[in-house]
Amino acid sequence: MSKVQDPRLEKLLAMREQAAQGGGAARIEKQHAKGKMTARERLDKLLDAGTFQELQPFTKVNPDDPKAYAGDGVVTGYGMVDGRPVFVYAQDFTVVGGSVSLTHARKIAQVVEMAMRNGTPVVGMLDSGGARIQEGILALQGYGELFRQNALASGVVPQISVMMGPCAGGAAYSPALTDFIIMTDQTSMMFITGPDVVKSVTGEQVDHQGLGGAQVHTTLSGVAHFMGRSEDESIALTKRLLSYLPSNNVESPPYVEPTDDPQRADAKLNTIVPEDPNTPYDMREVILSVVDLGSFFEVHAGWAQNAIVGLARLDGHSVGIVAQQPMMMAGALDINASDKIARFVRFCDAFNLPVITFADSPGFLPGVGQEHSGIIRHGAKIIYAYVEATVPKISVVTRKGYGGAYIVMSSKSLGADLHLAWPSAELAVMGPDGAVNILNRRDLAAAEDPKSLHDRLVAEYREKYANPYRAAEYGILDNVIEPAQTRPVLIAALRVLREQVRNVPPKKHGVMPV
Repeated sequence: MSKVQDPRLEKLLAMREQAAQGGGAARIEKQHAKGKMTARERLDKLLDAGTFQELQPFTKVNPDDPKAYAGDGVVTGYGMVDGRPVFVYAQDFTVVGGSVSLTHARKIAQVVEMAMRNGTPVVGMLDSGGARIQEGILALQGYGELFRQNALASGVVPQISVMMGPCAGGAAYSPALTDFIIMTDQTSMMFITGPDVVKSVTGEQVDHQGLGGAQVHTTLSGVAHFMGRSEDESIALTKRLLSYLPSNNVESPPYVEPTDDPQRADAKLNTIVPEDPNTPYDMREVILSVVDLGSFFEVHAGWAQNAIVGLARLDGHSVGIVAQQPMMMAGALDINASDKIARFVRFCDAFNLPVITFADSPGFLPGVGQEHSGIIRHGAKIIYAYVEATVPKISVVTRKGYGGAYIVMSSKSLGADLHLAWPSAELAVMGPDGAVNILNRRDLAAAEDPKSLHDRLVAEYREKYANPYRAAEYGILDNVIEPAQTRPVLIAALRVLREQVRNVPPKKHGVMPV
């Protein structure tokens, strides 16, 4: 004899099923036809099986409207990613295009607030047509409340935005306030004004992807940090990113049992810097040789490629890596590279990630365009970020360290805990060529063989000034190390620096040159 089901339980199950259907089978099929998952499918991919706990599945923008959808176009809750708790939300494009009402925004804001109160990362999956126009000012109020929670949570818990579809208008400012943006190629978009508005105002013809697709934001604007070729890859990137990060600003980053020998030396590094100071080399090879094998996870890889930033592990501990790339613009610092470095250093400092800097600084990029666009203001951001940071800071000068560009890259004067150099390092106000041309211009002008004299004076200047030993004699460098030994030297340093305490002047906050 079958058991009679309690009608109250039947109602609950029916309501759950209704909420799970989103906008209905036809709209789900349409979503799949675009090569996109539904909100719940995305959460299933991200979270450990069976761990998702939904919040507010029955909310409606108007409870008295029988046509109103349960959940109001966003699925929120919490679960586990690789055994660690996270708060999550996923916008449901099958319900009114994932558009944001006041109710919808408040559901997301509640999740961000709960994540902050509980010291837990928050991951958002965005797929929305923007504000729900028919709500008028209420939708804008909702956005404002969400922006406020994003800003309050900044630096308290990691916030990751995974772009799975459109994100138009004011909606783009919520992900922009988060720590990392992961976009999905061909299906995700971010823009303030759409192609029609752009054409009407400027006359420029552009499609949605050309205006604000993943390729644009990971290479030109720097708005996005990663690009997945598919939704599966975007979710995989999210899970890998979380594996490097602490859950909040008072936790240490997660430790992974290392399989790489902490004493491993790499003889290749002893010859990687060319004898000719104008010949480039790949700084990425230096990083890959030093960090735990296979652990380097580059951030902003496609943007401002004269600088390299990323996450890695040293002896199983998460660290932030900052470097200059001699293969691009000789590693000179420009506006975009300055913003890229400063933002990443501040993130690392907020979440207790030691910062390892590999510097090869020929200078700031010269040019009228850079000066008029504010290279002074942008370059100052790097200084501010390094000085402000209280995490362990170790810098290694691999080759050039000239002028102001040397100072900003975590020099001893900015508070580096350990300032090291390779024997190939050249530390000076400017390069030997430029210095000789200024200091010896009269002698060169009067010489019978100016080139021969110039070459001799350059060699003398390099021997006397442009080398690491002069700086070491003054205590500006803590040591000159064999390049092959960089990995064991850094690991040994982090073992004693990791728990350091830095006292900073009491203040509400500084005023960063933004």
